[in-house]
Amino acid sequence: MVWRVLITVNVRKNLKKLPQGIDETFQLLLAEMRLSGPVQADWPHYGKLRKDCHHCHLQRGRPTYVAVWRVLSKQDKVIEVSYVGSHEKAHYGRLC
Repeated sequence: MVWRVLITVNVRKNLKKLPQGIDETFQLLLAEMRLSGPVQADWPHYGKLRKDCHHCHLQRGRPTYVAVWRVLSKQDKVIEVSYVGSHEKAHYGRLC
């Protein structure tokens, strides 16, 4: 069974403001999350922020772009992406 990935309204708004290459990279991340779940250890700087909350870098350098997501339900296999944007503006404490 594949995972269902939800995207918040704020993420949808942020995606419109990001460079096209970042959006394409994010779409690839979404496809991998749908197939294999929330743990994406092959992505650069992937890490678990808290229990059931994860992040990774979409682009290194300046600016660095990150994605943050959390598991809403392991039983129903639901993930919610709560942030996509610059590393500098990511407030990890509020996102998870």
